[in-house]
Amino acid sequence: MDIFLQQVINGLTLGAVYAVVALGYTMVYGIIQLINFAHGEVVMIGAMVALTVINALAKSGLSPVTVVLAGTGCAIPVCMLVGYAMERLAYRPLRRAPRLAPLITAIGVSIILQHLALLVWSRNVLAFPQIVDLRVFHVAGARISNVQLAIIVVCVAMMAGLAVLVYRTRLGAAMRATAQNPQVAGLMGIDIDRVIAATFAIGAALAAVAGVMVGTYYGVAQYTMGSILGLKAFSAAVLGGIGNVPGAMLGGVLMGVVEALGAGYIGSFTDLCRYGWLARLIGERCADGGHFVLFGSNYQDVFAFAVLILVLVLRPSGLLGERVGERA
Repeated sequence: MDIFLQQVINGLTLGAVYAVVALGYTMVYGIIQLINFAHGEVVMIGAMVALTVINALAKSGLSPVTVVLAGTGCAIPVCMLVGYAMERLAYRPLRRAPRLAPLITAIGVSIILQHLALLVWSRNVLAFPQIVDLRVFHVAGARISNVQLAIIVVCVAMMAGLAVLVYRTRLGAAMRATAQNPQVAGLMGIDIDRVIAATFAIGAALAAVAGVMVGTYYGVAQYTMGSILGLKAFSAAVLGGIGNVPGAMLGGVLMGVVEALGAGYIGSFTDLCRYGWLARLIGERCADGGHFVLFGSNYQDVFAFAVLILVLVLRPSGLLGERVGERA
């Protein structure tokens, strides 16, 4: 039971981040039916910008919260500018092009952003300074840190704020109208270009905060960090139903929990592979003591994507999706 609760806490922390990043994918797809594969690199840029600011202020005598907020405050406008530039320069000219053209363009933009980050921050793995005192709380035998609590609370607050924006504001109504029918929305006086640009900017702002949280949680950042994170967040959006805001939230949380539970439980059975016949069957040796590993945390991606495939086989539109079939 202790292992279960601990892995659920770890999964909720990771899933909350996946959900925030997945919202950027699902908002863009919901409005212009574009899979923005460069969104993961926006997360990376947010982490890198925040790291630069945090390193500059680490010895300034400011409180850790102020330093992290300053890093986040600088990362958000930079990422919003990157998101707006992507939409204005790369995607808007291809809005009426065949759907394959903007998809390939998105992959190209992802590669460009990666290599720009490589030129600016180098290829090395960069460490976040440990400015936050780590405090661990015990809950029913499980451990949860103050950083995990902060990540979960901030992610829930951002998801709630986005839901209010989408369903309770004029901009949200314009976004939903554009998603339903851009031509009719334009005839009703909605500035389609402005709504789409705002969608990219909002998604980029969420990605910036997610990048800061990932960097502070794991303590490292690198120019390639957005690739696998973006792929998992996109998978979470598909799992919940691409184009559906609540679906992206649900898919992200489920992806994180399944990943953590799979890695935690399967990883605890590695000692089963000490026997020679099973070791020879698996053929994967540990560095210590000659023991062999069947599964472990290195295979955590397998469980998440296996659940994704299973859900899509049984329900191709995702858990909460309704309109994927007609948008494909």
